[in-house]
Amino acid sequence: MLPNYQQFMRPFLEVVQANNGNEVKLRDVINQLADTFDLTDEERNETLPSGRQSVLDNRIGWARTYLTKAGLLKATKRAHFVITERGIKALQDKNATINSDYLKQFDEFVAFKEQKNDSSAPLTLNTEESSKPLASNEITPDEALLDAYKAINDALALELISRTREVTPAFFEDLLIELLLAMGYGGTGEGAAHALGKSGDNGIDGVIDQDPLGVDQIYIQAKRYAEGNNVSAGDIRDFFGALNLKKAQKGIFITTSDFTPSAIQTAKDLGMRIVLINGKELAKLMLRYNIGSRDEQVLHLKKIDEEFFEV
Repeated sequence: MLPNYQQFMRPFLEVVQANNGNEVKLRDVINQLADTFDLTDEERNETLPSGRQSVLDNRIGWARTYLTKAGLLKATKRAHFVITERGIKALQDKNATINSDYLKQFDEFVAFKEQKNDSSAPLTLNTEESSKPLASNEITPDEALLDAYKAINDALALELISRTREVTPAFFEDLLIELLLAMGYGGTGEGAAHALGKSGDNGIDGVIDQDPLGVDQIYIQAKRYAEGNNVSAGDIRDFFGALNLKKAQKGIFITTSDFTPSAIQTAKDLGMRIVLINGKELAKLMLRYNIGSRDEQVLHLKKIDEEFFEV
């Protein structure tokens, strides 16, 4: 199992100390620690929800930050460090567990952690006090923030799909057309997409023209189903038949519930390009493209521009 950021602190110091006072590159430390803990490829490559950084890099990076703030490490240049006398002394105490509690004995670290209590100081996240997921001290501030973001979005997605199930069929079909246009389907031409929603539409609820003349079209089937009322293989075959009647090659089947395993397999077996979007994926797309939701506030996360400080 991937260690938490505090479990990396003593090993981090040990790797740097083993370099006999010479500076050590952060990436080399990360690689050595990954080998020391015998991490699998999956653990080494696991990313944060943002997908922009590995969990391993993030946790070791925060271990580095805390050790540096406490004066056990010293940065020499971009992503390079040496161990200090304080760090060497910490390692000499074999019984000491080097973690956030241990670092609190140093005034510099306490000042760093208490910045959050100063309204004029830069905001920092206290991993010991902020919320229940942080009580175990196992996750970094970045992970805590992204976990909170995910929890908020998950709750919003549930509310969004619940509201969507309650709208009228016509509203639902128009909503899906608006979503697909926001995703870039149909271009920007007026009338490039419209809902049908009439009897005799042969099971097709909407159509999007992929070119100005409407030669290439994507047809849409929409099922505003309650949770648990999943789309069956028969529904997929009916949609396939409707696409054949329209001589169409592309179709999108969207539901507010889900698809049965046989429905998913049927869509694959029919050999026609039918994209299936269930309620969970629909909610994610609506959030991403601000359909039925809007941006309440935007948080900008800053980081040091290392190149700015390079001499």
